[in-house]
Amino acid sequence: MPEAEPADPSDADAGLPSGGGAGTPAPTGPTTPPVADPADPAVPALARSWPVGIRPPVVRGWEPPATAYSRGHRGVDLEAAPGAPVRAVAPGRVSFAGRVAGRGVVSVELSGTGSPPLRTTYGPVRASVHQGDEVLAGTVLGTVEATRDAHCGPTSCLHWGLLRGAVYLNPLSLLPPWLLGLGPSRLLPLDGPPPEH
Repeated sequence: MPEAEPADPSDADAGLPSGGGAGTPAPTGPTTPPVADPADPAVPALARSWPVGIRPPVVRGWEPPATAYSRGHRGVDLEAAPGAPVRAVAPGRVSFAGRVAGRGVVSVELSGTGSPPLRTTYGPVRASVHQGDEVLAGTVLGTVEATRDAHCGPTSCLHWGLLRGAVYLNPLSLLPPWLLGLGPSRLLPLDGPPPEH
């Protein structure tokens, strides 16, 4: 059995609604990571595909909170049917595959993204990978689990998160414009995106 990562809100956030509100006590101590500006240019657009589907509807978008303890949404929710395959968006190593707060979570450290590396989180997922597995872009990590909460409204969804260390980032910034539907499709070399000119 793989060793679980330490209790880390970055993993707990995957698949769970985030942010507090009236009646939610403020955390004590540094338990909630800060959130970075979603326009952070340090996030390379290296994804080769969406984590689910071809261009899934975004049920709930990136809503960075004003402070580490404010209401917000530290990731995006993508419409996805229970049982839909969840794929790695870029190559890396599975850093966590297990249950957090009763939900399946998979985290992948992305290759060649610096120190600390970028880490994507996916949930709720019934994992088919294990901690330490190397994955390629498009590798199936598991399938979307059915949930009983109303977080995604009448549909089910996948919560997709992105962090560098303990700082939340907008996962949509990993997608190049052509995957977001913002520009024409173009072929990329197998060894990565072309260099900036």
